[in-house]
Amino acid sequence: MHVAGVVPQDAPDPMLGIVEQLRQMPVPIMGLVPQRHLEDWGNFDVQSVGHDGVLDEMTATLSYALWRNPDNRADPSNLAGLDEGTQAALDQAPSWPRPPWILDGVMRMRYAALSEAVRTVWRRDRSRQDIRPALADHVNHVLVNHFDGSFPSSPFKRPESHPLVDERSVESGFTVVIDGVKTGGVQIDTDPDVIGFGADLGADGLLTVVIPRDELRFIQLEFAARPLD
Repeated sequence: MHVAGVVPQDAPDPMLGIVEQLRQMPVPIMGLVPQRHLEDWGNFDVQSVGHDGVLDEMTATLSYALWRNPDNRADPSNLAGLDEGTQAALDQAPSWPRPPWILDGVMRMRYAALSEAVRTVWRRDRSRQDIRPALADHVNHVLVNHFDGSFPSSPFKRPESHPLVDERSVESGFTVVIDGVKTGGVQIDTDPDVIGFGADLGADGLLTVVIPRDELRFIQLEFAARPLD
């Protein structure tokens, strides 16, 4: 979600509209189970494709706040490690009042996050619902948007020597825990910055997950349907 220009103080939170879009998702939206190092603050992204009022496909992506030391949120280890320019921009408050949802978003940019970590993908045409390209696409999206220095709050700069992944990087034989049940999944474990996991949920779509390697030790890799209410 990108917001630019002068936003009135009473402007509604655009995330409310995104949640209304997500209510059209024909399958459960997946997320990580509640755990002490993560905060789910409802930071969704949604993409959909349709024609003549009929939904053909939808992707729901969920980000999380990451608390490396959840017992002391003032601990500097919880900060995002921003560059000086980004930090200065966040510290410079505009001369006009801003709505609470922008103030909250600016505050959260200072702290670590699992950005665009969990995706649920649904396609009406199940012949196009393939976990391997879906996982490779998710991994590459995170790498391009959060590890090449182009994302404003990213402290990472990806070396040109690190190529993106493709379907050949996907390995089967990985176990994913969903609703407390172990199910067969896949993984991408070839990239130096992130590791990806995925599972075909059958008629309930696809689950893909991308976690930075440095943060993996904080994460319990178990998943469940994420209510919108």
